[in-house]
Amino acid sequence: MLRLGRRQFGTHEPVIMAIVNRTPDSFYDQGATFRDEPALARVEQAVAEGAEIIDIGGVKAGPGEEVTAEEEARRTVGFVAEVRRRFPDVIISVDTWRAEVGEAVCEAGADLLNDAWGGVDPGLAEVAARYGVGLVCTHAGGAAPRTRPHRIEYDDVMADILDVTVGLAERALALGVPRESIMIDPGHDFGKNTRHSLEATRRLDEMVATGWPVLVSLSNKDFVGETLDRPVKERVVGTLATTAVSAWLGAQVYRVHEVAETRQVLDMVSAIAGGRPAVARRGLA
Repeated sequence: MLRLGRRQFGTHEPVIMAIVNRTPDSFYDQGATFRDEPALARVEQAVAEGAEIIDIGGVKAGPGEEVTAEEEARRTVGFVAEVRRRFPDVIISVDTWRAEVGEAVCEAGADLLNDAWGGVDPGLAEVAARYGVGLVCTHAGGAAPRTRPHRIEYDDVMADILDVTVGLAERALALGVPRESIMIDPGHDFGKNTRHSLEATRRLDEMVATGWPVLVSLSNKDFVGETLDRPVKERVVGTLATTAVSAWLGAQVYRVHEVAETRQVLDMVSAIAGGRPAVARRGLA
């Protein structure tokens, strides 16, 4: 059972986390949701298309202009409060690695802290425990926030992923974060080259076997672009293919830009795995 905010999800129930970037320089949408009204419109659209979680980020993942904790909070805290007011039942996640920002957004109504940088600030898990909110425990290969990997090597990338993410999850549990609200994330592209991310995808069932719910953040990432030799705006097909493989291997939560397309992929995989199709008229007339 996965429990986030007011919602509960069964072990094999797929969950979509829609990305809403509160940044002027995000790699994919180039600041399209930096201002409040476009961002709120994006939330409304994502919820209508089937997203259960809205993931709000105030700092782009890659290198760029410095964003202080104060500026990150300015971009996210008020927006979290407004999303909570307008959409009381949606699960609100905030993508941050800073404990002080985590505390501020929890006060504003966040249900989940998405720590994409592998516990670089150990205080963030303490915040999650104190507020009783969920936590995403990610493998980032020891990389500092907002840095790109350079000639990184692993003897066994999945072994390292398991060691780090399970260790972070167990620490969070020991601190008091509810077990049913902790997820692990292989961290595609974070501290990894393209071959590492492909191997992490291929061996995702090893993460699922730990018993912790697995979140994947695949959407339009560089490993997809390099694999297919496609620019950022032409990676949707590759992303959806990777999503289908991840779903078949047992991932549960999907952090995405394209909500409607992802929902169709997940529903199709679920039906192939033994679920019910939406309609079944063929051959019955």
